[in-house]
Amino acid sequence: MESLPHSRRSFLVAATAATGGFALKRAFGEPPDLAALSLKQASELLRGKATSPVELTQACLKRIEMSNAALNAFITITGEQALERARQMETEQSQGKWRGPLHGIPIALKDNIDTAGVRTTAASGVFKDRVPPEDAEVVRRLKEAGAVFLGKLNLHEFAYGGTSTISYFGPVHNPWAPDHISGGSSGGSAAATAADLCFGSLGTDTAGSVRIPSSYCGAVGFKPTYGRVSMRGIIPLCWSLDHCGPICRTVEDTALMLGAIAGYDRFDPASVDVPVSDYTRSLNLETSSLRLGVPRTPFFDDLDSEVANAVEAAIGELRTMTRSVTDTKLPPFPPMMPVMAAEAYAYHEKWLAASPDLYQPLTRNRIRESAANITGPDYAEALRQINLARRDIVKCFSTVDLIVTPTMRRTAETFPESKNFDPQGIRNTSPFDLFGLPTISVPCGFSGSGLPIGLQISGAPWAESTVLTLAHAYEQRTPWHSRHPRLA
Repeated sequence: MESLPHSRRSFLVAATAATGGFALKRAFGEPPDLAALSLKQASELLRGKATSPVELTQACLKRIEMSNAALNAFITITGEQALERARQMETEQSQGKWRGPLHGIPIALKDNIDTAGVRTTAASGVFKDRVPPEDAEVVRRLKEAGAVFLGKLNLHEFAYGGTSTISYFGPVHNPWAPDHISGGSSGGSAAATAADLCFGSLGTDTAGSVRIPSSYCGAVGFKPTYGRVSMRGIIPLCWSLDHCGPICRTVEDTALMLGAIAGYDRFDPASVDVPVSDYTRSLNLETSSLRLGVPRTPFFDDLDSEVANAVEAAIGELRTMTRSVTDTKLPPFPPMMPVMAAEAYAYHEKWLAASPDLYQPLTRNRIRESAANITGPDYAEALRQINLARRDIVKCFSTVDLIVTPTMRRTAETFPESKNFDPQGIRNTSPFDLFGLPTISVPCGFSGSGLPIGLQISGAPWAESTVLTLAHAYEQRTPWHSRHPRLA
């Protein structure tokens, strides 16, 4: 699967402004590859009536039919419902109602995000027939924005792992190399987005689960500040660390999706009432005044050489775009596992007691064994340390505006390699869940074998706009986001 040539992409966007009808088909003599467009490009075509929500949805469903068997990215495909919703959005537009840039745009959801009347499984046999009665808050907001839902995406069972190989519905495959993992836990979200099966997706991130698969699959994955996006109606892994965020093909697409889901939810105890910026406005701000900090330890320790080279090249590019790039240090990271293990066990205890055999063995054992020796005081002290760290990290941003690191130490592993547990696998991503900072992974290169490499940019609490500003500026000066995987 290959991206449209730049000249053809430019024509598609230009045609939106030039015509009020479906001139694209006439211009090319055949339907263009709509599924390969970015979300923003597709939205501009819709706004100019150069395509329709139904055509975009049909293009994605066709791509799902062609490629999902190789990727195993979708657990549930809601084709008929998607087409019905697309027709509704088309009718609204014809009546002069335009909900915004997500109006009529086909997207997909990680299958731990509740959808009313559509099963939500968390990739587990425990919930294989679970059909929630209500939408998660993020789904409600996306519906208000006019999005079309294509279905539910595969993940590492109950989001408790970073490979997406452990799932009741089978492993997710990397679109760049199907014998490699997609990463996790939002593996289906990243694989589907990177392979043009949807224009964007939602994932969840507790220790890196949006950014890990985005790095491995060559997508853009953004974890906002803790409390910025509602977690109500999302199956939890760890209430104190869980985040929800978009996975898209470009930073601009990410800003559009984040704008739709961000904001205070008074029914979510973790939600914080902080005003939401217009994230798309931040994309074209100047970067010349930004001060970047590079924490070498531990984030640059033991990097694969190709990852190291790509990240250093990216930092070199960033030097030309910003006021300064200096080495910096982050405060000590508080322990994660006492909190994650205790909260995961608290959620799963009743199902472990009632139907333990419905879990994948590795997930069941991880939940039980991780929590086995954690006491109440252990949990309370670890949670206190996380809360203190979230206050302490703010001091770092008195001397720098953004923090830059590699997203992952290496590129995606093969399936056999992934069976060897790597305790360092979340080393570069989990600190930013602990600190609760807004953090994005953007493509910054490829290995010699053609596997994507990710660059991670993090900002101060609630500084999503600043993160997006630099990420977008870097993306526009590099070619990495324009490459698409080929699938046989």
